[in-house]
Amino acid sequence: MKTVLSINSSIFGDNSQSRQLSKQLLERITKTNPSVKIVERDLAKNPLPHLNGEQFSAFITPPEQRTDAQKALAGQSDDLVKEISDADTVVLALPMYNFGIPSQLKSYFDNLARAGITFKYTATGPVGLLTGKKAIVLATRGGFYFGTDKDTQTKYVKDFLGFIGITDVEFIYAEGLAISPEQKTKSLEQAGEIIEAMSL
Repeated sequence: MKTVLSINSSIFGDNSQSRQLSKQLLERITKTNPSVKIVERDLAKNPLPHLNGEQFSAFITPPEQRTDAQKALAGQSDDLVKEISDADTVVLALPMYNFGIPSQLKSYFDNLARAGITFKYTATGPVGLLTGKKAIVLATRGGFYFGTDKDTQTKYVKDFLGFIGITDVEFIYAEGLAISPEQKTKSLEQAGEIIEAMSL
C-alpha cells in the first residue's frame, strides 16, 4: 500500500459519521504503513458540476480536436482519473441520502466513467481498466437497510467500481444511526472494531 485516495461526500463535514469512520481507518493505515501517501478529496467542500452535454462532448472528442473550452472541461476529469489511477487503495466514506448516494459522489463517478480511459467496450462487454486496486467503503445509514431492497447503494457502488476495474471492494456498515443515541454509539463502535481488526 503506497498511496491511498480518501473520498468524502458528506454534507456535514467533520461532524459526519462516515468521515469519522474514514478518519479512524486512515489513522490505522498510517500507523500500520508509516510511509503511505494519503490523498484526500472532499466532494461536498469542493463539489464537481453535474454532467452535461458540453462536458460529455468534450470527453468523447479526440484530444487533438478539442476546443479550449473542451480542453478545460475534459481537463478536470483527466485530473480526477489520474488521481484515482495513482492510488493503490480507495477509501470511500459513503453516507446514505434518501436511499441513494450523495449527488456529489454521483458527479464524481460521472467524471471517472471515461470510455477508452477507465473502461473499454469489447465484443464480450465492457472491461474496466483501473485494475489492481482495493476499495474500502464505509457506509453509514440512519436506518437499517443492508440486505433489503432499499439498499440501492451497495450494488450500485460495487457495480460502478467494478465497471472501471476495481473489483476488490470491502464494505463496512454502520446502520441505525438515527434510531437512538444508544444504537448510534453501538453501530459506530462495531464498525470501529471491524476497522481495527482489518488486515492492512
